[in-house]
Amino acid sequence: QVQLVESGGGLVQAGGSLRLSCAASGRTFSIYTMGWFRQAPGKEREFVATISWSGGGNIYYVDSVKGRFTISRDNAKNTVYLQMDSLKPEDTAVYYCAAAQGSWYYHPPDYGMDYWGKGTLVTVSS
Repeated sequence: QVQLVESGGGLVQAGGSLRLSCAASGRTFSIYTMGWFRQAPGKEREFVATISWSGGGNIYYVDSVKGRFTISRDNAKNTVYLQMDSLKPEDTAVYYCAAAQGSWYYHPPDYGMDYWGKGTLVTVSS
């Protein structure tokens, strides 16, 4: 089992920045991919960004956050980050960290991820 704990959410004005962190514990050696997903009220959970846990760190972003969000990892700390800049009201959602023992795939709502955190709320005011 892998446990994931997110932190860093909060209230920010449009144009501002936040950095989310996700600390992994447990069988972290089994992790192949980690990622961030979000769910706005009344909407389906949406892929935001993923990063491979070893090697070159293949990274993918949803088009709506490209150029504004940056995913990164610190393997020594078993932590993945999501730096969010130029935030918009439409970024308001609960953000979830997730981990997979294999590759992720674009198939909502689970996207091939095996473990999920409880989520952290990000609210962007206009």
